[in-house]
Amino acid sequence: MIDYSLLFAVIAGIGLLLVLILYFKIQAFLSLLICSITVGLIAGMPPLDILKNIQAGMASTLGFIAIVVGLGAMFGAILESSGGVQSLAAYILKQTGEKRASWALAATGFLVSIPVFFDVGFVILVPVVYALQKKTGRSLLYYGIPLLAGLAVTHAFVPPTPGPVAVASILGADMGLVIGVGILAGIPATIIGGPVFASYISKRIHVETPTFFDEKVNHSKLPSPGIILALIGLPLLLILMNTYLDSPMGDNLPVSATVKDLIKMLGHPFVALIIANLLAWYLLGIRKGFSKQELLDINTSSLGAAGIIILITGAGGVFKEILTETGTGKMIADVMTHYGLSAFFFAYLTAAAIRIMQGSATVAMITAAGMTAAFLEGSSFSDMHKALLVIAIASGASILSHVNDSGFWLVSKYFGLTERQTLRSWTVTTTLISVTGFLMVLLMSLFV
Repeated sequence: MIDYSLLFAVIAGIGLLLVLILYFKIQAFLSLLICSITVGLIAGMPPLDILKNIQAGMASTLGFIAIVVGLGAMFGAILESSGGVQSLAAYILKQTGEKRASWALAATGFLVSIPVFFDVGFVILVPVVYALQKKTGRSLLYYGIPLLAGLAVTHAFVPPTPGPVAVASILGADMGLVIGVGILAGIPATIIGGPVFASYISKRIHVETPTFFDEKVNHSKLPSPGIILALIGLPLLLILMNTYLDSPMGDNLPVSATVKDLIKMLGHPFVALIIANLLAWYLLGIRKGFSKQELLDINTSSLGAAGIIILITGAGGVFKEILTETGTGKMIADVMTHYGLSAFFFAYLTAAAIRIMQGSATVAMITAAGMTAAFLEGSSFSDMHKALLVIAIASGASILSHVNDSGFWLVSKYFGLTERQTLRSWTVTTTLISVTGFLMVLLMSLFV
């Protein structure tokens, strides 16, 4: 039986969230808190209970997410400041050559955006795109779209970037499984939204390098690409090892319980990222001539952007807590069952709708995660199903970047595109990524 009062509470809460963000331009953190209180009041929750649940939701969410996002932000900042991103790009392009440069840029973006924020990675790597365009005379989109696709996919699909970490935390998904599923879904999404689409659209929109470009990168001073690959891969490998040991396959491993516990500790996201940070601090910082004070300043400044994401994620946890405690989550599950809608479609469509309406992929992911997590309470969803739900949400939140998304204007500005050209190129890229990622989720769900 559908409780229409609870359904109205959810609709009113989401509607208010969009009005606050779109019309009044109120920060997403504050908007989510107001939305949570509104849902609680309409659903008939006692006011003091609402406040207690706000505290409980924030505390239960941030215990994990604050540490992982903070460590990830510091790690990415050192990679960025040391020139590690440029080093990796130069190495991959050298290995593949100009003929396969679009594929190389897609691979570069895919790797770089695991530890580095999308917009930071793009600004750092866009000079490589400019240089290739000037050298070959091809449309800027032939090289730019693959880079953007790689950056966009791992930014949304693969921890320890904040979006998937936040959604995994809210849904209670295993981080190693999310990494594995995110990579499996992300590779075809990158290929289709990147090099494949770029070869098509670059023949229809010819764009030259903007006149303000002036390459001044000294490649002789960049760190070794092998070190960069090792530093990016190490925390991912450790986390995946932890997931393997927690699976039935790990039960038959011929090692003592003490050794297993040690490996599990090293593979916990906290410890894996601490190790990566310390190695980056020394190998990319101290050994490359950075002073301890410079490294401290780099790490400290990186936590500013992380703090915003942490607070928004905490507010998403509050929203989930309110939905769960009011029984709204169960009601959502009943509505889904009534209309024959699977959890994967619900997660994807909810994230996509919020993304299209208000622009921010992060807000779309966190809001959709809160709604999805609420009806998972007491359900029999396996760890793999939860990991697939994370990527379904990430796919939905990647769709149709348009004029209300800051990424749209970033691409338009740096590539010198008109709004119409940006819609025909970047907006289509994000939609291809979204649809391909979700189709991969549905395909993988058939085997679990």
